[in-house]
Amino acid sequence: MSSPTLFDPIKLGAINAPNRIIMAPLTRGRATREHVPKPLMIDYYAQRASAGLIISEATGISQEGHGWPFAPGIWTDQMVEGWKPVTDAVHRNGGRIVLQLWHMGRMVHPDFLGGAAPVSASATMAPDMAHTYEGKKPHVHARPLELSEIPRLLEDYAHATRNAIRAGFDGVEIHAANGYLIDQFLRDNSNLRTDEYGGSAENRIRLLREVTQAVAGEAGANRTGVRLSPNGDTQGVIDSDPASVFSLAAQALDEIGIAFLELREPGPDGSFGRTDQPRQSPLIRQHFKGPLILNSDYDKARAEADLASGRADAISFGRPFIANPDLPERLSTGAPLAQPPMATWYSQGPEGYVDYPTLTEAAA
Repeated sequence: MSSPTLFDPIKLGAINAPNRIIMAPLTRGRATREHVPKPLMIDYYAQRASAGLIISEATGISQEGHGWPFAPGIWTDQMVEGWKPVTDAVHRNGGRIVLQLWHMGRMVHPDFLGGAAPVSASATMAPDMAHTYEGKKPHVHARPLELSEIPRLLEDYAHATRNAIRAGFDGVEIHAANGYLIDQFLRDNSNLRTDEYGGSAENRIRLLREVTQAVAGEAGANRTGVRLSPNGDTQGVIDSDPASVFSLAAQALDEIGIAFLELREPGPDGSFGRTDQPRQSPLIRQHFKGPLILNSDYDKARAEADLASGRADAISFGRPFIANPDLPERLSTGAPLAQPPMATWYSQGPEGYVDYPTLTEAAA
């Protein structure tokens, strides 16, 4: 039996993807200041519907968890109504789309919280600067999430999931990577707790397990994905023994029966944090038997190699989808890839967002 290619179909839980070229979540900053999706986002996602599956940009589950200017949310009816024409357009164009559920934890600046401190696993502070509507500002110390608040947090995830399904998404992906709230609980340099959510690796994966169970209870496990980043330092979050905590996390997710697991696994020169640690995907593969999607700085050759070796079942591409709305066709035909200017990655207008031509449009 021949090895799968990028262009073979794959079943991701209840979602039948026609190819293994997944659109990775990409924050683009095109919602309103109140985090409501704008009509401009309809064309952007519809243009990229040839992806095997679109994973939406990170989308806030609550005001508490959202701290990125002009990024969308999913906690109000107005946000749900803003997302509906986006999912409708993707489906009309033959695509599939899931919503990425986002709680930023200590990465949220008090400006988004009426001056209140952000929450995290422990009283720690993110490095570098926070993005705000007034420009970059220093992060502040988070306050530890109280035990009594965890049921409310789980309901925030459940509520956001119900809203995502109401908005027409085919499922959801839990953002448990990149130094955000769940990742802050997973790793031992940011989780200093001494209760049942801290200390041992078994305790530190507890929140991930409970969030996933809450989300799967609303969407169905077969429409629930999870993203992890098991390698190296990400936004100041790192673990002294990643193999132990992430193998346990993978095992827990396997037991829940989620639709897919996406891993961000950069190389030494990764665009989202440098890492010289060994890749964790072979170890995670031993504990998670469902579809495994790998992400970060892939080109076609490396993607095909990881599919052929069995390291991955599909590959998610981020930045290549910005300037190449028809990325699957370009990879299939060997056409050159356009390069997006960084200046328009997070700008609010159509330039550098919906104005990249497909191969057909360029030829015409």
